[in-house]
Amino acid sequence: MSSSLKIAMISSECAPFAKTGGLADVVGALPQALRALGHEVIVIMPKYASIDAQKHELRPFLAPLGVWMGNTEEWCAAYVTEKYGVPVYFIESQQYFDRSGLYHDVEFNDYLDNPRRFAFLTRAALQLCRDMGFAPDIVHAHDWQAALAPAYLKVWHWNDAVLGRAASVLTIHNIGYQGVYPASHYDYIGLQWSNFVSDKFEAHGAINFLKGGIQYADMVNTVSPTYANETRTPEHGCGMAPYLNNKGENYIGILNGVDYSEWNPAVDRLIPARYTPQDLAGKAVCKRELQRRFNLAVDSHIPVIGVVSRFVDQKGLDVLAGAVENIIKSMQAQFVILGSGDKTLEWYYGGLPARYPGYIGSYIGYSNELAHWIEAGSDFFIMPSLYEPCGLNQIYSLKYGTLPIVRATGGLEDTVQQYDEATGRGTGFKFWEPSPHAIYYTVGWAVSTFFDRPPHHRQMMQQAMAQDYSWENSARAYEAAYHRALRNRG
Repeated sequence: MSSSLKIAMISSECAPFAKTGGLADVVGALPQALRALGHEVIVIMPKYASIDAQKHELRPFLAPLGVWMGNTEEWCAAYVTEKYGVPVYFIESQQYFDRSGLYHDVEFNDYLDNPRRFAFLTRAALQLCRDMGFAPDIVHAHDWQAALAPAYLKVWHWNDAVLGRAASVLTIHNIGYQGVYPASHYDYIGLQWSNFVSDKFEAHGAINFLKGGIQYADMVNTVSPTYANETRTPEHGCGMAPYLNNKGENYIGILNGVDYSEWNPAVDRLIPARYTPQDLAGKAVCKRELQRRFNLAVDSHIPVIGVVSRFVDQKGLDVLAGAVENIIKSMQAQFVILGSGDKTLEWYYGGLPARYPGYIGSYIGYSNELAHWIEAGSDFFIMPSLYEPCGLNQIYSLKYGTLPIVRATGGLEDTVQQYDEATGRGTGFKFWEPSPHAIYYTVGWAVSTFFDRPPHHRQMMQQAMAQDYSWENSARAYEAAYHRALRNRG
């Protein structure tokens, strides 16, 4: 696997430039890890209005850049920054990217021209590679927004001097988002009507970006092995199961890594005190300060259960709402909750501290600093997700010795080892049924372990902190997938 590859990544998000979720974290970190393995990587993304060009040291790279869309030639410009090591190129188009949000307006209404915006991004990214003479071995497309890339390569660039040898890899970060739009946009996308058929881009009369990408990609992956298995089933595949199953061994799960330079209590600059598996004194300081900050009773003998989450259906916070008050009424425990999203859940969780003073603290919104405090200061961290492609917070929690309480789905199943009461082995507590009842009894199990089996609790903390989910492991798995894609392409 040692031969160096040239890789062009196309994505709608990349940290630290533009982020709405885990996609940005992956595209921000994976190229760095691949570069450390000796590969040449570039990232291509939109130049959104929200990106601070001065802060990130963007400079003009190429203008004008002509891009054929359907029967029209559109014009744009490209910018570049190398501030963070890997070159990141930005497609500037006032028509498509000079607006307030990434995907929707301030009222959370999708931009109606999203199919055109991201078809244009993808075509412009490939044209940029041609114009700058970057001949990739791999074009790595992320999610539906870049899923046209495998089709463009095979339909328009198969005989191209620069792009003709490129193999394509498509990563699905969340199969619930597929890019389904009216067929009236299909001419503009420019992929020939012979491809508008049910096993490619057509779905119930509409365009489905992801479906066509799955068909054309040389390799498809998602972000954990269990989620790959789940999405092959009708229950979790969101209509894509037959097409993913058709890929056979060319559809795999590769677990996301995490950035331990940012999420590690030994080096974390945001938390009240640093600590290591060998010296946990700092964790006690973090817990005390967390209790203070959220106006909880300051008591090291009461377990703190942390929540950091978006309040959306997927995350199961409505299910947790059915259990949290019963837990507080019947167990010695405290909750610290950080999150935002669904207004009903914001109102519910925001109101709990007034009803249970000293036992529940909440912050409605998002704060990176508070997220670090909660990871460091809590004893347990709960994630009751209905589905979870990978999940990162449970992996952060392991490193901070904060034992995860999770529903065994997707990446949560892959990264948390179930507690064995006989031996004290394990790194967390898992349940399977998405119900308040299951949450209540699993939290009860964790709390009883805290009180009744403290040597087990400490042993689990040590085992959790020893886990390694660094990006290097994930990058090697992607490296293998790239080589398989090249063989498939050949």
